[in-house]
Amino acid sequence: MEYMEPMIQILLINLLLSGDNAIVIAMASRNLPNEIQRKAIWWGTAGAISMRVLFTFIMIHLLKMPFIHLIGGILLVYIAYKLLVDNQENHSVKSGESLKEAVTIIVFADVIMSLDNVLALTAIADSNLPLIIVGIMLSIPIILTASELFLKIINKYPIIIFIGAGLLAWTAGEMIIKEQRIQYFFRANQISELTVLTAITVFTVLVGTIKRGRI
Repeated sequence: MEYMEPMIQILLINLLLSGDNAIVIAMASRNLPNEIQRKAIWWGTAGAISMRVLFTFIMIHLLKMPFIHLIGGILLVYIAYKLLVDNQENHSVKSGESLKEAVTIIVFADVIMSLDNVLALTAIADSNLPLIIVGIMLSIPIILTASELFLKIINKYPIIIFIGAGLLAWTAGEMIIKEQRIQYFFRANQISELTVLTAITVFTVLVGTIKRGRI
């Protein structure tokens, strides 16, 4: 039961952050014959997941270095903000004209786009390897099948985006607070961690909401 909460969080974040990856896969293989298209989707997804596993292991080791929690937390705040303000309907992806070209496009596009997913997954799982493995395994069927459906649900119920952004911002705050020098500063000045987490979450969602309303 102790893993239930992070598992639910990982599932939600995978759904929110894997939508773009699913769209890239669809667009990169859209001009191929049906039989080759299926191969491109499967091989492209396999390559993308493999790169994501590699990035996740690298991220786990990076988080042991000084200031990385602080930097990662700031990046995650930005990812939460981008989740609110990005228009997920605007994509321009080249279509592959062969199986090899389509798979290459899918893998390289996922390498560029998967940093947010990897960082969020590692932060929520708190570098817990079994949880991370489960999170990555969950992303496979999501990318292949569930993302397009979930994007339609998001368009109908945009509150889901705000919940996801708030979760990411809160997780970002938890990463920042783990930085030893930040902890020393809080203790020295008797600053409540709960207050900081709430402030980061509210500020991120508020600024993202204002920006979203102007787009």
